[in-house]
Amino acid sequence: MSAGGVYCGYCGRARDEGDHGACARRLGVVDPPRFCAACARRMVVQVTPGGWTASCGRHGESRSA
Repeated sequence: MSAGGVYCGYCGRARDEGDHGACARRLGVVDPPRFCAACARRMVVQVTPGGWTASCGRHGESRSA
């Protein structure tokens, strides 16, 4: 799932609402997405020492690289 969806993966608000620079920095460095970028549903996130997985009930799973 791309990080460039309609909604912010970190705060869940619409991308065209406000400044998401701080959200992008958090997602780019440390944090997994908390909200689905396609539908803004809260995702089930699992963090392991090797990375993370984030699952949306509608749009599936994404993984860290």
